[in-house]
Parts: sequence; C-alpha cells; structure tokens
Amino acid sequence: MVGSKGRSTASEAARALDQGRGILRLAPAWVPRSFCVPGRRIKLHPDDYYAYGGVRGGIDERWFASTTPADNGPLTSENEGLSQIVVEDGRTVRRVLLRDAAAELKGALIGDRLWNQYGRWPMYSKFFDNMGALPHHVHHRDEHAAATGQLGKPEAYYFPPQVNNHGGDFPYTFFGLEPGTTREQVRECLVNFSKGDNRLTNLSRAYRLRPGTGWNVPPGVLHAPGSLCTYEPQKASDVFAMYQSLVGDQVIPEELLWKNTPPEKVGDVDHLLEVLDWEENVDPRFVERHFMAPRPVRDVAEMEAQGYVEHWICYLCNAFSAKELTVLPGRTVTIRDGGAYGMIMMQGHGTMGVWPIETPALIRFGQLTHDEYFVSEQAAREGVTIVNLSPSDPIVMLKHFGPENPELAV
Repeated sequence: MVGSKGRSTASEAARALDQGRGILRLAPAWVPRSFCVPGRRIKLHPDDYYAYGGVRGGIDERWFASTTPADNGPLTSENEGLSQIVVEDGRTVRRVLLRDAAAELKGALIGDRLWNQYGRWPMYSKFFDNMGALPHHVHHRDEHAAATGQLGKPEAYYFPPQVNNHGGDFPYTFFGLEPGTTREQVRECLVNFSKGDNRLTNLSRAYRLRPGTGWNVPPGVLHAPGSLCTYEPQKASDVFAMYQSLVGDQVIPEELLWKNTPPEKVGDVDHLLEVLDWEENVDPRFVERHFMAPRPVRDVAEMEAQGYVEHWICYLCNAFSAKELTVLPGRTVTIRDGGAYGMIMMQGHGTMGVWPIETPALIRFGQLTHDEYFVSEQAAREGVTIVNLSPSDPIVMLKHFGPENPELAV
C-alpha cells in the first residue's frame, strides 16, 4: 500500500506511532448485516444506517481494533470490518490498515509475546446493535473452523449502560440447550430447517440481559443474542452458522445453516451436530460458569483516592479480556496496563497522552472521530496519562486486550 505522496505503509505506520507517542488514532469501521435490523444505538446518523445500500442490510455493528475482514458474502466491500489508522500531515489525511501496521511494526506495536506467538493482532471487539434477537447460532471450534480455513471463535458480551437507553424488542438471550436435551431432538430441528419454524429455541433457555453485566460464550455453544446493544470482545474470526430458521417473522436463508461448512459436508446434518460442544450446551451450571459481573481491578477505595475506578468486564476466556475504566471528573491519572489494547470512549471528554478524547453524540458515515484508539504495548506498560477536562462528567472507556493478559489469571 502506498500513500498519496508516495510514502509506503511501513513509513506511514511508524510515523503515526511516533506522532501518537505509542497511541494510534482509529477511524470508525461500520459493518452491515443483511439479516439484521439496526437498533440505532451506536450513534450513527439516522440517515446513514443503510449507507451500504438496502441489499446489504442495515449497519448494526461497529468493529474496534480489527485486523479481521468481515465475511458478508460476495457483496462485501473492500476492507469491510478492518480498522484504519488515521495519519494526519497538516491538512492531508491518510489511512493505513491496522492489519498492515501490525505486520510491519510487529512487537513494537502489539508486543513481542503476541507477535511471536500469533504473527498478528489476534482479537477484535465490536458493538452489536440489533433491534431484535438473532437466530440461535454457533461459532465453530478451531478443529471445525480449520476445515474452511478459518479460526474458531470464542466471544464475550458486556452491555454498556451508555448505549442501552432502550432494550430493543427482545432483551433476552438464549444460551445453549436445556439440560437433558438429546442429540436426536436437535437433529430433528436441523432436518426441518427449510420447512419453516424449526423451533430450536424450544430446546433452550432465555436469560434476561442486564446493563452493566456480561456473559462468556465459548465456541461450539448455541446462542441467540438478545436486543441490548452489546460490546463484544472476541477472537479474530468471523466464522458462524445459523441453526434457527425463523426469528419473529424473519426467515433465515438455508445457506446460513451451512455457512463455514466444508463443501463435502454440506447437507450432512450429523456434521452440524459435531460442530456443537455438547457438554457445554447442556451444562446445568451454565449461568454459574459463564455470567460475568464486573470485578474491580484493585481495591475500589484506593482507586477512587487516585481519581479513577477500573473493572474487569470480560475475564473468563484466555483468548481476550476487557476492562471498563472510569476517570473521575476533573482528575488526572496515569494508567498502566500489561499489554497492548484497543479502546472506545463511552462517556466524557478530555485528553489521553497527546490525543484529545471525546464521546460524539452523532456520527456521519465516513466521518472521523476522536473516540477510538489503539495503545501499543510499550505505551501501555509505561503508563497512559488521561485528563478529565469536565468538572462534572466522568470519562468512561472500554479497553480490549489480546490473549493471555499477564494481569489476569484465567
């Protein structure tokens, strides 16, 4: 990739990292889904939710710190789902893919541990913002995803209060299968996929979603996400298959049942059953093992005395983790972390290192913002200074980290 003045991606990425003192500014990455109806809580302008055109469906996702392209079929646009670094030079603004910058800068950006093990930034996060529930679906485990050249995908959910002013049409999520469910019962549902409502959720349990909490979702587990706006850290993959044929009055195309199935296995219902992690799906202790309430990073009183409060919000999967950081009004803090991370602003305004940070109320499609950044491992370890310029409004940001966070024993 070459910039408009002949600079290579390598020099652009290095220059951006140097200008940002180890912190990169990212442009919003909007992603449509043809089978979704936007919940309209991710601050996109009302006129822009169908900016990709009606045939692509509405924009109900924004991806963060993504080096993973969206898999939206043959109409997927170039670089869809990929985060772009904003590089400014006077009045000239250029963009560099975060994926390309990581490939060039390697450990200088994401840390030697992650680069040496993965050779890429191996996770991303997103806002998922649907008006209704999604179909009961599954993300493949590594062994099944590999059959189509994909990676398996664990993911996690957190429901930020700032983007959940309404709960949508169905703020409940189905997880797994009712304990005691048999494979033959699920098989019958899959055989009946093309006959209308295959009634798969009759075999599952729905749980009411609560802002300020979250869930861990291992690969191989059926789940039908509800209609709260969701922050979703996940492994760097877009692999999935839809197992439910009707949601509300929306029919799910049968091609999505066989998505990410090897060609020689298409039509083989038993293969679909093999994709499921059966023990996880029927686990009677699913809530106990996978519900996540925020956990303070350290003693709350000590943090408040220093001007901030920080919680772990996603902490049950070693493929990624996430924190919610609150900087109290009028305070200046220096926060140190054990590894590189992406972040998104949820509330407030101020500065972070050399950058302004703010929380826009409304964003036009294609507009640049100052609400999303990527912090290199060196900058994270040395400490990022955050200044809250408001005398009354806290700064709240969400931070997403790569695998095996050294601060978190999973």
